[in-house]
Amino acid sequence: MAETSANAVISRLQPGRRPDGIVAVLMPFLNGSPDYGGLARQIRRVSEAGLTTAVNMDTGYVQWLSPAQRGEALAVTRDTVTACSGAAKPRFVAGAFVENGPGSLADRYRREMDRIEALGGTPILFPCPELRALSEPEAVDLFRKTTGARSGVLLFELGEMFVPYGRIYSAATFEALLDLPGVAGLKHSSLRREAEWARLQTRDLRRPDFRVYTGNDLAIDMIMYGSDYLLGLASFHAEAFARRDQLWEAGDARFYGLNDRLQYLGAFAFRHPVPAYRHDAARFLRLRGIIESDAPPAGAPMRPEGDQDVLQDILHDIEEELLR
Repeated sequence: MAETSANAVISRLQPGRRPDGIVAVLMPFLNGSPDYGGLARQIRRVSEAGLTTAVNMDTGYVQWLSPAQRGEALAVTRDTVTACSGAAKPRFVAGAFVENGPGSLADRYRREMDRIEALGGTPILFPCPELRALSEPEAVDLFRKTTGARSGVLLFELGEMFVPYGRIYSAATFEALLDLPGVAGLKHSSLRREAEWARLQTRDLRRPDFRVYTGNDLAIDMIMYGSDYLLGLASFHAEAFARRDQLWEAGDARFYGLNDRLQYLGAFAFRHPVPAYRHDAARFLRLRGIIESDAPPAGAPMRPEGDQDVLQDILHDIEEELLR
């Protein structure tokens, strides 16, 4: 069993390590439809900050979009990242989300992964109700079938506080996932430090090259212990996350003040009900002048009007930290 005592956790601290930072960008909406211009503006900022974009994730309302809209988000991402980087095959991550349709679940995941990879992206298998209905051994078998002929694929543990069909796998299943050569890493979104610390220790023992991307928006300092990150919270202020990462790598004590401000934002925006964090993300991005509208799609959970003033104060504090 993985050791998560206080002494074991402290011994995990890795100062000077630069995390692999991936930003799950928000899909903004304008007049009830996806705002691809606002999406592109976010992606440019992420690229210019030196971080990696992830689209069609929970932050991107992937489960709310049609297949055509998800495809348009992929195209916008590919074009924007290419323009920013000048690379023929720019790096970006995209959620492979599937719905009921023709073919087996594995076939549908393969088709969506093919679509992402054809544009140069890295697929991350997003949960769906059919996947949740499988037993854990069946899920491992599906991941084996869909990733066996590939490399660099990411998997996703997503807690039920985000989506009702999310699932956090057992320790034994996590170990089985480490044995899949086509899988390069996993995003862990239990919002529980203990579970993530245990995964890090198992990873280090079994497969040190495997990436554990924290999805814990309530504990973004997990990068101090060896996690990388794929966070919706990073979409609020990608530049601040990039600066925070640089400070940790440099051993600069200003890391702590900036991290504290970002964590306050995470604790506020990701309070219950968690899915409403996307509304606060839109408000925050609108306050920053990056998107035109903070209105979520019809039926999406919303935050109260009073959040606006708190977000404005937090933004001011973050900007102050960036000037230090």
